[in-house]
Amino acid sequence: MKILVLNGPNLNMLGVREPAIYGSRTYSDLEAFIKCAAEELGVPVEVRQSNHEGELVTWIQEARGAFDAIVINAAAYTHTSVAILDALKAVALPVVEVHLSDPMTREPFRHVSYVSFAAEATFKGRGFESYSDALKHLAEKGDR
Repeated sequence: MKILVLNGPNLNMLGVREPAIYGSRTYSDLEAFIKCAAEELGVPVEVRQSNHEGELVTWIQEARGAFDAIVINAAAYTHTSVAILDALKAVALPVVEVHLSDPMTREPFRHVSYVSFAAEATFKGRGFESYSDALKHLAEKGDR
């Protein structure tokens, strides 16, 4: 199972942006963490980040036929992007949604997730571990 891990806007600012919510580790730390977790599970991953909605949509579309599943932290686009939802539905790959924080404990506008309408599971509020939970979920599903 080959997994595409997509990260949305402002995740490149980890370590700088609201450390009380997101912690002090950087985006480079997150990439290394994801790759290490995937290696431990024996699952190949490709990790990408963009601040641009259209680029994320293009990558989702290109995943069809190239990847077996998508892990996505759409960040702010989680709550606004029907385009990302439609792309996820169009490619018909297993999708797992992740969040470093728990959006349900934050501002009310973060309580709606368009991504969740396409996701088979959501892992949130565990920082970097949300990603390892998502990868483990998919790896175990692939073993069946």
